[in-house]
Amino acid sequence: MTPNWDDLRVFLAVARDESLSGAGRVLKIDPATVGRRIARLEAALDAVLFTKSQQGYVLTTAGQRLMEHGLQAEEAMRAATGVMSGSAKSLSGQIRIGAPDGSANYLLPQVCAKISDANPDLDIQILALPRIINLSRREADMAVTVSAPTAGKLLVQKISDYRLHMVATKEYLSRHAEIRSIEDLKGHRMIGYIPDMIFDRELDYLNDIGVERVALASNSVSVQLRQVSLGTGVCVAHDFTLPFHRGLQKILTDQVSLTRGFYLVRHQGDQRNERLNHFAEALTRGIRDEVARLEREASP
Repeated sequence: MTPNWDDLRVFLAVARDESLSGAGRVLKIDPATVGRRIARLEAALDAVLFTKSQQGYVLTTAGQRLMEHGLQAEEAMRAATGVMSGSAKSLSGQIRIGAPDGSANYLLPQVCAKISDANPDLDIQILALPRIINLSRREADMAVTVSAPTAGKLLVQKISDYRLHMVATKEYLSRHAEIRSIEDLKGHRMIGYIPDMIFDRELDYLNDIGVERVALASNSVSVQLRQVSLGTGVCVAHDFTLPFHRGLQKILTDQVSLTRGFYLVRHQGDQRNERLNHFAEALTRGIRDEVARLEREASP
């Protein structure tokens, strides 16, 4: 039996969503049909492509091998369509970006909106997760990270540095003991990450400045900033988030000033993919410009 290209398209949808129902929604066909198409492809290839687990449909070793070839075929089809329609320079199809929620909430929406304006046939998905995105499982086409990975066959590009400072509301500072030094923080309620859920060493800000207790904690930057905006304590905030939280002011700027970096991480196999190269260039430039713009707004 010869494999059918349309079945390969169904396979890619299931691999990306890890469920028959999710793939069906994307393809606009019912889950039972998706299941039959996968079974037909497995029969044609004489290979099991997925295993069913509590997390959903997980690629087998054979499925992972097919995934690489399927993505190449998909990109070739998109490139050919672009050439025939005369729109090769305009991006189309779907691209998914994984990112920690700080950049996903405060940078990527406006950056991706501009890219979308320039490429109306392109669908951009932002996957915001408080953990490292698994590119090897094709959770995303590329990821923004806060440290450069050293393992795996990946393309890693530095995007931009960004700065962080300690912040609190004026109302909180007026009701509590004055904060003149890092030592004074011991008398204040600290807001930060849940210690045992910090997925990247670069995010362990409070430990770096000697804070031992986090009274209000969340694995989400957005939740932390919401808490501090209510006047409940002190936290470390990205400077690029401050224009969205006008009630916060920096403190201890002469003693606590942290610098971190954003990196764009991609599959090594995508190095010659002009479509993703074009998108990565626009994304990198957009994030760099947006960090600079927002940090200027956050300056005193």
